Amino acid sequence: MRILFLGDIVGKIGRNSVRLFLDKLVDKYRIDFVIANGENATHGKGLIEKHYNELIDMGIDCITLGNHYHSKDNIDDYIDDTTCLIRPINLTNYRQGVGSICFDVDNVKVRVTNVMGSAFMKEEVVSPYVSFKELLDEIGDEDSIHIVDYHGETSSEKICFAYVFDGVVSAVLGTHTHVQTNDAKILPNGTAYCTDVGMCGAANGVIGFEKNSVIDKTIFGQMSRFTIDEDDTPMVNGVVIDIDNDTRKCKEIFLIKLFGEK
Repeated sequence: MRILFLGDIVGKIGRNSVRLFLDKLVDKYRIDFVIANGENATHGKGLIEKHYNELIDMGIDCITLGNHYHSKDNIDDYIDDTTCLIRPINLTNYRQGVGSICFDVDNVKVRVTNVMGSAFMKEEVVSPYVSFKELLDEIGDEDSIHIVDYHGETSSEKICFAYVFDGVVSAVLGTHTHVQTNDAKILPNGTAYCTDVGMCGAANGVIGFEKNSVIDKTIFGQMSRFTIDEDDTPMVNGVVIDIDNDTRKCKEIFLIKLFGEK
């Protein structure tokens, strides 16, 4: 089973970047299943139904979220009717939607779970470990490939989680920082790991946003609103993982980083 996991899609340019490269990636690497983090797909924060459908129509099979899951209230109107959208499993004050879905991919079970980290995040969440352990107890011996999108701020929290569940799940792939890390690897017991798979969107800004709008607020303390340069160079970040269908362990993981024309 070959799975393509794309990093946080940021704004219209992020959606267009995926549209530009997705079919080529699927063909080149013989991808069976596509996962993408879509929590920033609508103007950089949140995911409205129109953009959810747009991403699914492009060929994405499963969309995960993160701390901006509710940045657009519109999600309340459609999340319960979706079959491919996953919000963090360990939210404390939100009951709509689900945090884990098992898909049938050519008679192979592929489960995708979305977990949000607790370190340096504003949202109040149940312990990622506790919530995930409860899920594992609930699904029992499901015999599925299991991919975890760990949406968190710190590298140490992500790798600790991955080591705890090494050999239990097929992959722990980090999102949220929008910066691709050069540590894609297979852990000792067969779990694929990457601290952050990166982002899809504007290549020359700051985590997907126009650099001066971020600099003005971060460096100079101005009350500026982050904007997105839709004319920037499109970029796609992600990873490809090759999972053994029988053992559910990872055989290979490698980074994807592509740039297009403006």
